[in-house]
Amino acid sequence: MAISKDFKISLITQYGGKKENTGSIGTQIVILTAEINAITNHVKTHKKDFSSKRGLYIKVQKRRKLLAYLNKNDIELYRKLIQELDLRG
Repeated sequence: MAISKDFKISLITQYGGKKENTGSIGTQIVILTAEINAITNHVKTHKKDFSSKRGLYIKVQKRRKLLAYLNKNDIELYRKLIQELDLRG
């Protein structure tokens, strides 16, 4: 259900530059997207796991708030992430 540590580190280095750059907005959005995809697959098979659904909703809202912040402050990075992560249809 959770993403592996190695996969998370590879996402951080790909989108954040260095392994320690976990706080940048783009990196946070990418990690949240990977976690959302993992939890979504889990919830599809375990339909009555309501605590995982709640966690999924919380992560989706957090990503939504970060995307709104990024849209307001750095539109180029926002558009790049939306395209690369295939968000917003």
